[in-house]
Amino acid sequence: MTTNVAKMIDHTLLKADATKEQIEKICAEAKEYNFASVCVNPAWVKRSAELLNGTDVKVCTVIGFPLGASTPETKAFETKNAIENGATEVDMVINIGALKGGDDELVESDIRAVVDAAKGKALTKVIIETCLLSEDEKVRACELSVKAGADFVKTSTGFSTGGATAEDIALMRKTVGPTIGVKASGGVRSAEDAQEMIKAGATRIGASSGAAIVNGLTSDSDY
Repeated sequence: MTTNVAKMIDHTLLKADATKEQIEKICAEAKEYNFASVCVNPAWVKRSAELLNGTDVKVCTVIGFPLGASTPETKAFETKNAIENGATEVDMVINIGALKGGDDELVESDIRAVVDAAKGKALTKVIIETCLLSEDEKVRACELSVKAGADFVKTSTGFSTGGATAEDIALMRKTVGPTIGVKASGGVRSAEDAQEMIKAGATRIGASSGAAIVNGLTSDSDY
């Protein structure tokens, strides 16, 4: 697999039981393969930023993760704190219940709170949790993300009932147009999976299987 594809991978470790040693390992792998970023929980942002200092590997973290059910104010604070600790990309989970309940105004303001907190300092990716949404809800979530000024839309947390599908990536790409990023995450375990997502319109891949993907192997990881 080409270096170009490696540069599309957010090398991810978001498990609750991730240890310092495991974080250090994924940071070392990210440097070795020149991945786009490491994606870690907020508690590990500072250490990851220290380990990746002097490289072009970004530090990505998650906001309102994995349920998306915290308040916009909490998400904004979490974003600012993560940026202070060295994050330059933030993946926030939308208020899924608000979207399903038809409260588009709350969903948009929730996303905007994170976008505004990150503006000029970090990319914002919006996790819409596709496995819990109807097609119409997926479209609305993408439209609201664009309206709120997000840089990317993202399929999944990897902690719900399903991950990325090529069909969802294609729908998201069609909805947001050519200028917004689309991130496929959850269940991308092989080079073939990654290529399928890229062909459907993904510009970033979230996976704990980054090393396996670039080496043409298949991982049994859930994320």
